[in-house]
Amino acid sequence: MNQLSAGIKGALRISQTFRILAQTGFDWMMGDRPPTPTLLRQTFERLGTTYIKLGQFIASSPSVFPDEYVEEFQLCLDKTTPVPFHIMKRVLEKEFGKSLKTVFAEIDPVPLASASIAQVYAAKLVTGEDVVVKVQKPGVENILLTDLNFLFVSAKVLEFFVPNLSMASLSDIVDEIQKGMLAECDFYKEAANIDDFHKFLEETGNTQATAPKVFKQASTMRVLTMERFYGVPFTDLDSVRHITSNPEALLITAMNTWFSSLLFCESFHADVHAGNLLVLKDGRIGFIDFGIVGRVKSSTWESVSKFIWAIGQEDYDEMAVAMLGIGMTDEEVDVEKLAKDIEKLYSSMDRVMPDLDLNAGDMASISEHEVNKVMMDLVGIGKRHGIHFPREFALLLKQLLYFDRYVRLLAMDANIYMDERLNFTPDMDWKRIH
Repeated sequence: MNQLSAGIKGALRISQTFRILAQTGFDWMMGDRPPTPTLLRQTFERLGTTYIKLGQFIASSPSVFPDEYVEEFQLCLDKTTPVPFHIMKRVLEKEFGKSLKTVFAEIDPVPLASASIAQVYAAKLVTGEDVVVKVQKPGVENILLTDLNFLFVSAKVLEFFVPNLSMASLSDIVDEIQKGMLAECDFYKEAANIDDFHKFLEETGNTQATAPKVFKQASTMRVLTMERFYGVPFTDLDSVRHITSNPEALLITAMNTWFSSLLFCESFHADVHAGNLLVLKDGRIGFIDFGIVGRVKSSTWESVSKFIWAIGQEDYDEMAVAMLGIGMTDEEVDVEKLAKDIEKLYSSMDRVMPDLDLNAGDMASISEHEVNKVMMDLVGIGKRHGIHFPREFALLLKQLLYFDRYVRLLAMDANIYMDERLNFTPDMDWKRIH
């Protein structure tokens, strides 16, 4: 019966997909003809969950897709109209197999956030703890499977009829996207990422950073209940200064924690924008949202460590050499010319800093678009020199650029990378990785 129901829903979803594509085609014939990347993004947003996630994959994959598509899909926002609470309440009760009153003393029906896959609510457990509850929207997994199987078959057909496309491995890309998206639907995996981070903090004796506690008695594959953190965004300097007089020390704590996690964790937090780094009331750094993590092959860790160190030292020659070790190339690369191109780009990074009066307590925000643009430019330089990077490198690079922005905001007059409090060094034992 469940298989029949899933089959019917799948058929309806495919019908809906064709209807939206037909409408897009009709609009185009009637003269609504934006540039192709814009047209594709707008269509993806109308198609919903799967395609929004696919758009975000394109946006974070400058090593795979053309620059104009990567740039356009930066605008693909993962924010949706909230599903009414009475529907999400049924999801919760079905997952728990009992009344919500036996789990939560109270739960706010207005979500704190609504994305394509899940909504987040503030609540209080019957045991008294303040929590946030991440609830997967109903039917999301079935939609993902239907859409991605449709895309996989379509990619195979295209590769058969257009042999040149097989060089781009479209079906392999869809297969990778499918694995990533389905992993996002398994909140047990996100809970495991958080547990791994807690274990890392404990093993390294790090008491200055933390992550939310997961309440497993109130969590399932589709519901994740976590400790609610009370704090301020990492770059809200005015608020941070009410907690500490030394924002620079907080920056060093955050950097030490994240860099060390590269060495000691199974995966690294791959979304360290300011909203996911909180300064808690007790002065600790709170890392939140472990839904997106990255993993880098052990064979490239040595080059990755050299690349990170070279960024801090602004050693462009070393950055060029490290890029060769991280990426793949079938041709000889002029390292000196590559280094000069990197230096030219890095010099331009100063011009993308927001014009803020930090002493006046402005909200010092790091523009997602600006970071993505620099990331795309750097990967693009590699492409022009014949270097092709694994997608995980783009994820890693984006986090490094975030931290570089934070250094320029929170420690403008100090060379943080030479500070003896910063534990990261190029001779760390990267062979310890896995």
